[in-house]
Amino acid sequence: MIFSSPIIFPFVSFLLLVFLLSPVAALESGHHNAANQTFRPREETRKLERARAYLRKINKPASKTIQSPDGDVIKCVPSHLQPAFDHPLLKGQKPLEPPERPKHNDSIDLSTEIIQAWMNTSESCPEGTIPIRETTEQDVLRASSVRRFGRKIRRRDTTSSDHEHAVAFASGDQYYGAKASINVWAPRVIDQYEFSLSQVWVISGSFGNDLNTIEAGWQVSPELYGDNYPRFFTYWTSDAYQTTGCYNLLCSGFVQTNNKIAIGAAISPRSSYNNKQFDIGIMIWKDPKHGHWWLEFGSGLLIGYWPSYLFSHLRDHANMIQFGGEIVNSRSGFHTSTQMGSGHFAEEGFGKASYFRNMQIVDWDNSLLPLSNLRLLADHPNCYDIRAGRNNVWGNYIYYGGPGRNQRCP
Repeated sequence: MIFSSPIIFPFVSFLLLVFLLSPVAALESGHHNAANQTFRPREETRKLERARAYLRKINKPASKTIQSPDGDVIKCVPSHLQPAFDHPLLKGQKPLEPPERPKHNDSIDLSTEIIQAWMNTSESCPEGTIPIRETTEQDVLRASSVRRFGRKIRRRDTTSSDHEHAVAFASGDQYYGAKASINVWAPRVIDQYEFSLSQVWVISGSFGNDLNTIEAGWQVSPELYGDNYPRFFTYWTSDAYQTTGCYNLLCSGFVQTNNKIAIGAAISPRSSYNNKQFDIGIMIWKDPKHGHWWLEFGSGLLIGYWPSYLFSHLRDHANMIQFGGEIVNSRSGFHTSTQMGSGHFAEEGFGKASYFRNMQIVDWDNSLLPLSNLRLLADHPNCYDIRAGRNNVWGNYIYYGGPGRNQRCP
């Protein structure tokens, strides 16, 4: 998959443009002095100050720093200093021991090996630390505001005009987790403020202000990361994306227990059209003993957990599970060309369309079960669509995605 970089307007260039167009610049254009070089509009200066204050809070002291080949800086932060423990309900705590994994059925899992770019170095984070992708000043300043950095735009329901989905979902029962293998691609995202993701949702509450969600998968988000790489991510909210929760470790909440995987780091290798395909395994489930929601990546690699007391409805159980893709369409007058999945429609099948396979739910008895009441939803099927199936090797599966703007999706 060839992916194009979005046009990102650098902060410095923006300041220069504002300066050149300002009355002060007109008056002082003939003078070259230090005051000209440090001039900043008041609003931008305040945003910069807020960004730096946020960075001092979120970038924790590290015992080791690793430079990734893709440009990321990975900090090995002592586990007890991670952002989770800034939360008032978590202060002074230590990460919990691993829970009992859900009991498997007879499904076959054929996961291919997926690594992260930073792991291609000879460096690793020592025991007792967790790898955290360093958040930069540029990362924060790309956001519409410092307050909104690391947060999703509020999703009122599955048919909101700017967020578009192609998902398979199960509802109407009590769910205690979900599992799937997710095909990894690098879809083209054409606008800095759009994204394309493929994930598992664990949902409870209504789609009003009380929505609770736990989410994990991969995403391409130029605004959040400054590039078009697919990255492993997590998300949570307990109030419909209003004030609680965030991506990855960009606020307090999720407790990471693993020193091998960096949430927010790029995934490698990636699938390509009519060529070799790569998956990531994702499983989210509720620990029957303590009630916290745990996350597993790949084949048995525990990443950490969302403490149950972050939530209201999810303290008990989920009432909906979703699998599939989501994009943001910021175009007006015509549809975005941001791709979902591989950028190809479901009908093209294996090696061309993106898929989820081995889709299962976790029941009250901490057992993995196949989906029995799976339904499909495509908000704009001429732009992004979805098809489902089942066989003895993949269990429940879906193909989904599309190119966005095309002849049928103008």
